[in-house]
Amino acid sequence: MQNKPIDKMRKWILASGLVLMISLSSIAQQKSEERSTSEQRAARMTEKMAERLSLTADQKKQILAINLEHVKKRDQDRMDQQKESDARKAEMKKQDESIKAILTDEQRTKWEEIKLNRKDRVRRSGGQIENRDQFRNRRGGGNL
Repeated sequence: MQNKPIDKMRKWILASGLVLMISLSSIAQQKSEERSTSEQRAARMTEKMAERLSLTADQKKQILAINLEHVKKRDQDRMDQQKESDARKAEMKKQDESIKAILTDEQRTKWEEIKLNRKDRVRRSGGQIENRDQFRNRRGGGNL
C-alpha cells in the first residue's frame, strides 16, 4: 500500500523529465535553424515542398531559386531593420545626453525616474496602450 504514492511520484518525475527533454531538444533545433545559411534554409523549404507535392526535378530547381531569393530578401530586411533600430537607439541616446547636459542634478534624477516609470509601464502592458483616452489626455490631446 505504501508504494502507491511513491510509484505515482516516480511516474510524475519521469513524465516531467520527458517533457523537459522534448522542450530542450525543440529549443536546440530552433537555435540551429537560426544559424543556418540562406541557402540551407531555402533548400530545406524546397525539400519539404518536394516531399509534400511530389515535385519534378525541374520544378524543384525553379522553386529553389524562388525560395532562395525570398530567404535572402528576408535576411536583408532583417539586417536593415537592425541597422535602423541601432540608429534610432543612438539618436535617442544623443538626445538624452543633450537634455541631461541642460538639467540640474535634481532634475536629472527626476528625469531618470520618469524614464524608468515609462519603461515599466510599457513592459507591463506588453508594449500596448491599454487605455487610449488616458494616453491622449496624458499627451495633451482630447477626443478626436
